[in-house]
Amino acid sequence: MDATAYSDSSTARDDLVLGWDLGGVHVKVAAVAGGRLEAVTQAPYQIRQGLAVLDEAFATLPAWVHQARHHAVTMTGELSALFDDRSAGVVALTDWASRHCRGEVSIYGGRAGFLPPQLAAAHAADVASANWHATAAFLASRLPDALLIDIGSTTSDLIPIEGGVITGLGYSDAERLASGELVYAGVVRTPLMSLAERLPFQGHDVTLVAEHFATIADVHRLLGTLPAEADQHDTADGRDKSLASTRVRLARVVGQDAAEAPDHVWQELAAHLAELQLRRLHDAAARILSRRKNAARPPLVGCGVGRFVVQALAGRMGLAYHDLADLVPSTDGSNGYWASSCAPAVALALLAAKKASA
Repeated sequence: MDATAYSDSSTARDDLVLGWDLGGVHVKVAAVAGGRLEAVTQAPYQIRQGLAVLDEAFATLPAWVHQARHHAVTMTGELSALFDDRSAGVVALTDWASRHCRGEVSIYGGRAGFLPPQLAAAHAADVASANWHATAAFLASRLPDALLIDIGSTTSDLIPIEGGVITGLGYSDAERLASGELVYAGVVRTPLMSLAERLPFQGHDVTLVAEHFATIADVHRLLGTLPAEADQHDTADGRDKSLASTRVRLARVVGQDAAEAPDHVWQELAAHLAELQLRRLHDAAARILSRRKNAARPPLVGCGVGRFVVQALAGRMGLAYHDLADLVPSTDGSNGYWASSCAPAVALALLAAKKASA
């Protein structure tokens, strides 16, 4: 399955349920039938440019997305600067889904459950950025004790589950930022200047240039840890993604040109920046795990395009690691990468299908 879509003949089934995750930089859609994942797809865009880009992304999605089905929708795109506030974003994205999704549409309200579109505005605080809750609710039904870590292109969600119950302290983005359960660090779009003010470089304590010269994608690309399928967004300078151009961007964050140092220096700089990101997530995970009541140490369950970081974190913390895709019932094992990378859409489709069959 590639970054555009995976599908097979089972997407023609009449009992197909689709889960949608309308984000700020991707639309993700998963299809479930008979309690199993049948297909998953995503398309990139920048919603801050206007809802027209979402229309354009929708047009590129495979045919099974456009058919009359049961559609369950979650979102994070309401946080975009495109909207005056989150409530306005919830209303706009709910309206978009109602107009584009053929068939029955329900909006996921997290703690409020599935809602008809006409009630989404009244439950905007529940609907806004509830995609993490869908993933956690699915995982809680499969694994009673775990720390779920979903690392995407922009953010990381850390969600504790104990005794089959989500035990996070926060629900809204603001609450989860305060509790450390939402960390603005992903593996693609995070600006390097957000990771530190100063860092060691060639024997000096160097101040990072506070300009958007490079992103964490440059770091992971240079280290060879970023999956090609995850590297879908433009670079900070709009140039290509070759290793040479990547070194140019990294050099600028310490006020230099790439030619001023050998390649291994930029490799070491990238490794240190990756360590800073991992350290931040380690601190967040340790703080959350320190609250647990059970003496047993839970496994880390990773999902999102940055789950390779979760796997590294598990090794660092001496914890067992599971990929969420291994817990997703599927008709085809080849869809594991995207089942995990598009976890909220997949989880939501499974939850909606289970509710529909109850």
